[in-house]
Amino acid sequence: MNRRLPPLNALKAFEAAARHLSFTKAADELFVTQAAVSHQIKSLEDFLSMKLFFRKNRSLLLTEQGQSYYLDLKDIFISLQEATERLYAFGTKGAITIAMPPSFAIQWLVPRINKFSTVHPEIDIRIKAVDFDDGFLAEDVDVAIYYGRGKWSGLQADKLHTEYLTPVCSPMLLDGTKPLDELDDLRHHMLLHDSSRQSWNTWIKHFNVTGVQVEQGPIFSHTTMVLQAAALGQGIALANSVLARPEIAAGRLLCPFEEKIVSKSSYYLVCHPSQAELGKIAIFRHWLLEQVREDQDEEDIR
Repeated sequence: MNRRLPPLNALKAFEAAARHLSFTKAADELFVTQAAVSHQIKSLEDFLSMKLFFRKNRSLLLTEQGQSYYLDLKDIFISLQEATERLYAFGTKGAITIAMPPSFAIQWLVPRINKFSTVHPEIDIRIKAVDFDDGFLAEDVDVAIYYGRGKWSGLQADKLHTEYLTPVCSPMLLDGTKPLDELDDLRHHMLLHDSSRQSWNTWIKHFNVTGVQVEQGPIFSHTTMVLQAAALGQGIALANSVLARPEIAAGRLLCPFEEKIVSKSSYYLVCHPSQAELGKIAIFRHWLLEQVREDQDEEDIR
């Protein structure tokens, strides 16, 4: 039996126009003119012998038939997109795009990239720095590193480290006139803040430290800047143990106290569950998790 299907371009134009309720936005998405979208919609309506849209007070609305048709097509287009993404992910060559916070890229991943490239020269790494995650992967991102508590709807999340919050400072502060022998000595030093003052507030309350002016001190948007300021002797930072490790290992920072608390949030590797074991995404995922295990083994030895 012959299948009588409408033209694919007309369906694409209808789906985009119905999703945006705008011919103009649909045209921008499809990289065509508004007239071209209007023509495709007209051809589809002629093919189906029914109206799919009507205009009311300069607004574009779906007819009852158009709404029903869009709901059916929406799921089909989503399935097509997912099938295409799985096909791309199945490949073991080409480029893989990874989105992550810039501080994690600078402090943790970038120093290790050459290891991956040596083992897998057939895969090009593309790092996309993003300050915040939206809870879903953008179309141009294969995998991502998110910071949070591991619950993102529709995504598989692999925890990378158990992280601690602990004060760090430059060795030069210990040679100064204001000692750091006990926690209350923090009141004599400037506190450096990452994004907000909440982390220091939580830490100070946890250990019942008194006399510290938590509401003072500069706030930095990225952890890397906080660590650099601390390394320059500008104050004391409350550091994420994973991100501070390279500076501590190099001797630029040290931990003046043994007290630390486990962070409620951690870095996670996230991807679509259907792609976790496919092609280059699986290759990168397994490599990254192996790097984390090596980190943990080094910590156990120490």
